[in-house]
Amino acid sequence: MADKPTILVTGSNGQLGMELRELADKFSEYHFLFTTKEALPVNELKKMREFFSAYSPSYFINCAAYTAVDKAENEEETDTVFDINANCLDFLADLCEEYQTKLIHLSTDYVFDGTATRPYKEDDPTHPINAYGASKLMGENYVLNGTDAIVFRTSWVYSSYGKNFVKTMLRLMSEREEIKVVNDQTGSPTYAADLAEAILQIIAGGKWQKGIYHYSNAGEITWFDFANAIAEISKSKCRVLPISTADYPTKAARPAYSVLDKTKIQQTFHIKLKPWKESLARCLSKLQHTITSLPS
Repeated sequence: MADKPTILVTGSNGQLGMELRELADKFSEYHFLFTTKEALPVNELKKMREFFSAYSPSYFINCAAYTAVDKAENEEETDTVFDINANCLDFLADLCEEYQTKLIHLSTDYVFDGTATRPYKEDDPTHPINAYGASKLMGENYVLNGTDAIVFRTSWVYSSYGKNFVKTMLRLMSEREEIKVVNDQTGSPTYAADLAEAILQIIAGGKWQKGIYHYSNAGEITWFDFANAIAEISKSKCRVLPISTADYPTKAARPAYSVLDKTKIQQTFHIKLKPWKESLARCLSKLQHTITSLPS
């Protein structure tokens, strides 16, 4: 193992971290260190320094994040949100610089305000409209300030692991005759398994080019479209009804349009995007045997 480059993955019990775990065996030329937020909290700087000193990773994939978007709006949560998503990254970026570790950090479409009429490019002006988006944007700035880092902005992430829109819809569809889903927020889903594969392909490809890159599956839809596709592919008889954002108020504002332009990542790293519905079908197939027993 000593002669293999080491890839450190924090927050590895989350959706992306679990998908990276699944892929690790296919990238046997690397030694993976998967850590959880309990074992290695990214905001406990002494522990992070000790870990880097012990293992000196070649790559650091930071999957750790505070992702409870509505809860992040609570004043009592502000310090925690910004501590995990932003403040600790100033130190972590310096740590990566010190150990010559290439950093991969995950960000979000929520750094944009959703007023665009065409897919957002990496250099478009940012203007987050909720605390979560603001914390992630601050984290981006720390990461990219002189560090040899790649930031992936992604959107509407789901997986067979963890809590996400797909699994919530499956559960609700098994419990109800009809559900209502917003039809005036447009974006692109991201199957975490596809994102994990893209990240490891970039590392293994040997062409490292720092900067911000947008990644999601191909296509753009509303949450209503997404829910309809879940019902269709899973053969649910539950009716999906469209409603407006105004009819479904949430504590945190959401961008009405947050489709990401993925041209840069495709041209720079020759990453091929998978169609969103194809990837959804793969995820649902994986979940199929547990559909009727999903936790409530």
